[in-house]
Amino acid sequence: MPRPALTDAIQDYLREIYKLDAEGKRVSVTALAKRLGVSAASVSAMVKKLSALGLADHEPYRGVRLTGAGEKVALEIIRHHRLLELYLAETLGLHVDDVHDEAERLEHAISEELEAKIDRALGYPTHDPHGDPIPDAELRWPEASPAERPVRGSGPVEGARGNREVPSTKKEAPATIKKTGPGRRSSARAASGARRARTA
Repeated sequence: MPRPALTDAIQDYLREIYKLDAEGKRVSVTALAKRLGVSAASVSAMVKKLSALGLADHEPYRGVRLTGAGEKVALEIIRHHRLLELYLAETLGLHVDDVHDEAERLEHAISEELEAKIDRALGYPTHDPHGDPIPDAELRWPEASPAERPVRGSGPVEGARGNREVPSTKKEAPATIKKTGPGRRSSARAASGARRARTA
């Protein structure tokens, strides 16, 4: 029996569970409610739904963990978001500080075919305009050099803007992205992006 289509809210929950876990934090209902800005009751209801769909497991006092299927959805959403950010910055010329909100609106809507075409048009990039890694088409994280490698191995470390809800104090023009060409980053830029850990 095919799985029902996943709502934007379900995808957002899966992404945030994945990111909290990748940060080394126990994914409690309270932590998830705080991250998403919703009530603990709303999170509890959604966690039950995720569990019923086979996307997450929840053990009281141990937290929420994604199943393999849940992790795959989370990584796909992260990939969509970061490819869209790069496409909006490099191809359409949006300022780096403006791409997050646009990508947030589009990440749930793009097809796998469009995702593949964006990936190809950008030269199969490994990092978004903020210096964050982009999972490849097989949902594997790019290999990181020792200077770039996050503490817990390669994964969703985010560099330039922290939690994206926090406004940036430093403007970065899209032109600085294009200096190294589509899908490539200078080692200085990549290293500086990796040093500034965030949770996109």
